[in-house]
Amino acid sequence: MVGGGEGSFIGYVHRVAARLDGEYELVAGALSSRADVARRSAAEFGIAPARAYDSFETMAQTEAARADGIEAVAIVTPNHMHFGPAKAFLEAGIHVICDKPLTSSLADAEALAAIKPDNGARFLLTHNYTGYPMVRVARAMVAEGRLGKLRVAQAEYVQDWLTEAVDTKQAEWRTDPARAGGGGCIGDIGTHAYNLMRFVSGLQLEALSADLAAFVPGRRLDDNVHMMLRFEGGARGMLWASQVAPGNENGIALRLYGDKGGIEWRQAEADTLWFTAFGQPAQRITRASAAADISNAGHRIPPGHPEGYFEAFATLYRDFAAVIRGEPREELPGLADGLEGMRFVTAAIASSTANARWISLNDI
Repeated sequence: MVGGGEGSFIGYVHRVAARLDGEYELVAGALSSRADVARRSAAEFGIAPARAYDSFETMAQTEAARADGIEAVAIVTPNHMHFGPAKAFLEAGIHVICDKPLTSSLADAEALAAIKPDNGARFLLTHNYTGYPMVRVARAMVAEGRLGKLRVAQAEYVQDWLTEAVDTKQAEWRTDPARAGGGGCIGDIGTHAYNLMRFVSGLQLEALSADLAAFVPGRRLDDNVHMMLRFEGGARGMLWASQVAPGNENGIALRLYGDKGGIEWRQAEADTLWFTAFGQPAQRITRASAAADISNAGHRIPPGHPEGYFEAFATLYRDFAAVIRGEPREELPGLADGLEGMRFVTAAIASSTANARWISLNDI
């Protein structure tokens, strides 16, 4: 693991997810840019002192040369520190699992996507909401034509934790342009909403009109996003992402409507998907039920027992372990998804800067 030392929420989530299905063992780490924190964290996580590194560069070189070197690395640093480690480990022939977004700039994303990994190293971008079983069921239903030709797509991801100025480790880097990149809310959670919409619908974005705002005085990055979307084939969409919406702790939701029916999913009720065929009563589909029986849904436990956030992350880790073993898993987000996400962020910022002018993704 690179990053994720003491005090890191996302590092903890990745460690739990990696171990949930018994596919991974944490044996090495460059867990902090501060040597004392890196050593303390390594000791806490059970990493041997000889494999607790002061830098990711040393870790990549040393582990690649070891007979028992690591097979994969999880990168859980702030956004501006994704590119360097990802490049180093891919070029060292080590599989990379990277938290989103891919990088903090489109230029870095393009450079990373152009790398030729050594030894066939693969890349996973942890857009974790794609790991929820009912999200995968929704994707399968769209692909089967259950909704017909898609007309309307709506996604939202709303929180309230930045409603006021916040002085914490998590808030500090997310509101710093040098570490978060050009976007605040749009890059932090807006990319999740967009990726979820794209993953389930399969729609290709053509153009967008975005209005990014920073409501908290002195905040240098956006904390609220309103966006209209135009997709290839004529479908229309809307996306709302906010970190200043009191009463919303972590509200991610997706709604899709076609000429035959519609679906709705929200993380607050992650084991439930609502499907309505036009002219028929709404149908509640639950995880692991007969109506949700698809091969790649990722169910672990029987119906009625809730699965949640950790399990969704773990599904990506488990599927990526299968990829490392040589088994195909087409639904996993990778470098191409990360590059698209950075183009989406760049287009949103450009549109908002131009007073919500429509921006084509082909122009980015």
